[in-house]
Amino acid sequence: MGNVWIALGLTALAGLATGVGSVIAFLVKRTDRRFLSIATGFSAGVMLYVSFVEILVKGQEALVAAYGERLGSWVNVAAFFGGILMIGLIDNLIPSATNPHTQHTPQEIDPLADPDRPLPDFDAVAADQRPVPGAHDHRVDHSHLMRMGLFTALAIAIHNLPEGLATFLTALQDPGLGGAIALAIALHNIPEGISVAVPIFYATGSRKRAFALSILSGLAEPVGAVIAYLGLVLIFGGSAHAIPGQLMGVLFAGVAGIMVYISVDELLPTSRAFGRGHDSIMGLVAGMAVMALSLLVM
Repeated sequence: MGNVWIALGLTALAGLATGVGSVIAFLVKRTDRRFLSIATGFSAGVMLYVSFVEILVKGQEALVAAYGERLGSWVNVAAFFGGILMIGLIDNLIPSATNPHTQHTPQEIDPLADPDRPLPDFDAVAADQRPVPGAHDHRVDHSHLMRMGLFTALAIAIHNLPEGLATFLTALQDPGLGGAIALAIALHNIPEGISVAVPIFYATGSRKRAFALSILSGLAEPVGAVIAYLGLVLIFGGSAHAIPGQLMGVLFAGVAGIMVYISVDELLPTSRAFGRGHDSIMGLVAGMAVMALSLLVM
């Protein structure tokens, strides 16, 4: 039972990092976009490395032990791409105009913390962004900004359900590895918290409301973990530790697919949008190196 609480705790901490994003937006006088670029690149490096080197390998071992070398390898590959397909379907259910991974400009973020900075000209921002597919449209009244913020919070909450599942299942089997994934997802959630806070603040003028909604969007991760745990308990008679090896192998391979999709489709484009030069690749390689060293030490 101890691992269950550790897994739930790590998942909750990762989800609550969306609140850290809104705090940064409100307290830091000028948002350090290079930090966000390197942090999201670092997160992608951790998730990609651990997915291919550790999690997918664990899935392969469990499935080969259950089904033999040939069939186990096929099932592992199928589960990996099944995870990608699942998160891809979730992603495509969300309209691009409210997609949480479209980032806000410095002109939009900086006035949240610094009253001396001029408010953004939303018409100009929208005009600049119009050619960009999926860009937020700010040429609207406060009610639309509020609706956009709420849709962004909902979109992030939907995305965070499988992320919570990935963190929880990994931490349930290996708390050390789960901690590394929780850190990577927490870094990933920081800019998402900013994405929720910006439109809600401009719509309501309330930092408290923007902060509360950014926190609520992140709480979808522990909710996903609780759903996963309850499902396992109901299916396997009161013990999540009695999961058959072949099912755990499928779950591990699916989790690896989810994390690869998140890294390639969300984190790396976000890192590139925030940074300049080689910031993204520096963060990516640093994340891989830190993950590799931690696995060697453990």
